[in-house]
Amino acid sequence: METREELLDVAQELAQKLGYNAFSFHDLAKRVGIRTASVHYYFPNKGDLGREMMTRYRLAFLRRLHEIERREKTARRRLKRFVALFQETLLSDRLCLCGTLATEYATLPAAVQREVRRFFGDSESWLARVLEEGRRARELAFDGPPAGTARTLFSAFEGAMIAARTFGDPRRLGEAGRWMVAAVSAH
Repeated sequence: METREELLDVAQELAQKLGYNAFSFHDLAKRVGIRTASVHYYFPNKGDLGREMMTRYRLAFLRRLHEIERREKTARRRLKRFVALFQETLLSDRLCLCGTLATEYATLPAAVQREVRRFFGDSESWLARVLEEGRRARELAFDGPPAGTARTLFSAFEGAMIAARTFGDPRRLGEAGRWMVAAVSAH
């Protein structure tokens, strides 16, 4: 594996498990088996590392969403698969990288903050499209514009993941996800 990718993998793991501010370049170097100065060769500062880590995560998540769209033909199934992405992350003893970084937002470098906002925006836009398509197909029913419902759902998914991890009970996320999908499903 290329050292740059390995550094990004380890940084992402540490950020998702401990938080962005809980690890240093020294921690990364130790885990990867290189000198701390070598980490600076790839990433001049932690802000550069954080921006690239978040961009990589956001783009990978978008690929997963496109895969869901390709495989699942109904809005309801797409929403269920969206919840499954959060469950998959939680079961690997991690939180959504964006959710983790959002809790530390005030202390993040500006470039990392922008990527966190882009992740939220991309995810909410995807959800809004799914909600709109589901409403048109009379498969989903909800009050108000799809964008507002998408923001509410995304915030609820992030919060449910944090609560599930806090209580050490992944079922909490599954229950919340099922309730949220049912709440927007046409009856």
